[in-house]
Amino acid sequence: MGGGATRLFSAHLDPQQPADTNLDPAFCQEQKGSVVCANDPAELLGQCEEALGDRPPRFTRTFTHLRDGDGAPSSSIRVMQWNILAQALGEGLDSFVQCPPEALRWSRRKYLILEEILTYRPHILCLQEVDHYYDTFQPVLAGLGYSSHFCPKPWSPCLDVEGNNGPDGCALFFDQTQFELLDSVSLRLSAIRIPTNQVAVVTMLRCRSTGQCLCVAVTHLKARSGWEWLRSAQGSDLLRQLETLVQKHPAGPNMAASTGDIPLLICGDFNAVPTEEVYRRFTTSPFGLDSAYKKLSQDGLTEPQYTTWKIRPTGECCTTLDYIWYSSDTLRVEAVLDMPTDEQIGPNRLPSFSYPSDHLSLVCDFSFKEKETSNQHTGSDDAVKRLNQE
Repeated sequence: MGGGATRLFSAHLDPQQPADTNLDPAFCQEQKGSVVCANDPAELLGQCEEALGDRPPRFTRTFTHLRDGDGAPSSSIRVMQWNILAQALGEGLDSFVQCPPEALRWSRRKYLILEEILTYRPHILCLQEVDHYYDTFQPVLAGLGYSSHFCPKPWSPCLDVEGNNGPDGCALFFDQTQFELLDSVSLRLSAIRIPTNQVAVVTMLRCRSTGQCLCVAVTHLKARSGWEWLRSAQGSDLLRQLETLVQKHPAGPNMAASTGDIPLLICGDFNAVPTEEVYRRFTTSPFGLDSAYKKLSQDGLTEPQYTTWKIRPTGECCTTLDYIWYSSDTLRVEAVLDMPTDEQIGPNRLPSFSYPSDHLSLVCDFSFKEKETSNQHTGSDDAVKRLNQE
């Protein structure tokens, strides 16, 4: 590990937050007076690559551009959705039988995760299974200009693992140079009016370049087979709460709000294949939602073959569980990052020395569709103050 990499995070640790008991001593060592250029994403990426040394090559992934575009490149919004694999689950409960234990160590995985984020530099970053928010992701990404919000699960399975780093949850980050925060709320999802262990973060943003508002949600629905009914109920509850929140945000003075007024992005690990009821609920919602990754298919109607590929004691699992939903009336998909091939992923599947999670990151570029929204900006500040009332 190079000198720059050993100083990478210690300069950003908040002494008031819980310490990371899983970090190696060099990572945690306080080096007073050292200069760390963490505000430069290119240098931070270089430090991650230096720390990883002679690891196997990264996956080569390319963007599929869907049109020439009629706007400036700066108008694009890059969104990343990723279940990063909670450290406590990866080492304690998930049983990736083909993954070497060394590949699951936090002293290595933290650099792989940050490398993936820094490679694509999203304007909006939606993460699940985050159990190193306070000691790693929040301070490091804050140094790069991201603001963020984190909501832990009420009964996180991470807490059952010895030496855990606290509960895992959902986190939403956004680039403050691109967006102004209007409001953010944490939701606990319910099923038949009964609170569950799954959560969501909903953030209302205003694009600094266009003045348009954008509502972004990140969630992680119930895992495992046999719980399809619960995922459906949780998805319905999230859509219901989003509808209530969005309708409180008027399009302008003396204009009635409607569900389609505000562009909406919903990112998450739904733990649901495209044939499940919760998927159908999203495709038929009043928001006019579509799944961005269908754009990779020739007909634009089919999801990728996989967003997660792992081997557990119960067998091999290769399926699609992760999605970036967008309101197709107000947002346009400009580009989609393709999936690594079977050969790239390798016979032992994920996670691995090349990739830190059992889920692949989804990355899309969006732009706002043109429409008459000259009054949208006016009155929004008063409206978003009411978001927390729900």
